[in-house]
Amino acid sequence: MNITDLIAPDRVIAALRVSAKAQLLRDLSQRAATLLAMDPQTILDALEAREALGSTGVGQGIAVPHARIGCLHDFFGLFARLERPIDFTAIDERPVDLVFLLLIPDEVGNDHLAALACVSRRLRDRDAAAQLRAAKTGAELYEILALRSAGSPPSS
Repeated sequence: MNITDLIAPDRVIAALRVSAKAQLLRDLSQRAATLLAMDPQTILDALEAREALGSTGVGQGIAVPHARIGCLHDFFGLFARLERPIDFTAIDERPVDLVFLLLIPDEVGNDHLAALACVSRRLRDRDAAAQLRAAKTGAELYEILALRSAGSPPSS
């Protein structure tokens, strides 16, 4: 699975301004709902239920909030680089500034593990993370994610 199977250029946010985890989840839910023509509360409830099981802050300033959504037919991803890092109760207790929202259809079984591994591998790559933090635009962020996903170094 490639990260480009999960996101598109219009689902990358270069400088999302939020001040808390709850606000971030609300904002991402609203953005995803708009793109999916869904009720944002359905998405938010699923994300909050997943976070109640344990933080999806995976360390190194990265979070991968994710949840199963019954009415989805395909994976849906949205990437955001935060304007300022926020507390996300991550496993390493570091604030988070790189966030990949992943919504998972019910019928995919365990394929969601491949999607989560793909995202985690990409974001936890130190070079990719540094480039994502230095990028200026959403288009640059997408290029870094997409090229890294294909196994090629980003162009200069």
